Amino acid sequence: MPLIRWDPSREIDDMFERYTKAVGQPRAGSQEVIATGDWAPRVDIAETDKAFEIKAEIPDVNKEDVKVTVDNGVLTIRGERKQEKEEKGKKFHRVERYYGIFTRSFTLPDNVDETKVKASFKDGMLNLQIPKSEEAKPKAIEVKVE
Repeated sequence: MPLIRWDPSREIDDMFERYTKAVGQPRAGSQEVIATGDWAPRVDIAETDKAFEIKAEIPDVNKEDVKVTVDNGVLTIRGERKQEKEEKGKKFHRVERYYGIFTRSFTLPDNVDETKVKASFKDGMLNLQIPKSEEAKPKAIEVKVE
């Protein structure tokens, strides 16, 4: 069995991650709603002139096991990653990925059209398109100078 070099910074990162997960609170300054679950997928959120885009990494999760809802200005992604069943003749030496139910919720800004949210799922990546509402888009107003 090979020896593994001890890395104190990895230990601190692991400890911090376990602590924030146990406390179950979003980081300071976050607009994320507190959610419960066994784990939370990582997301990227971007904004264009026409929409907000959310990309969530959820590998090894079936499309049928993912549910996206919008309710009272809160977008919620729920799902479950099922753990492999133990097989005879197979033993795990390390299990670092999270399994079980996940939930991520985000408060949407007022300038989105909640009725036109689109979702696609491919290769373990959930892509959400949240279009901005027409009335919220900035409009140029010409002012006549007298």
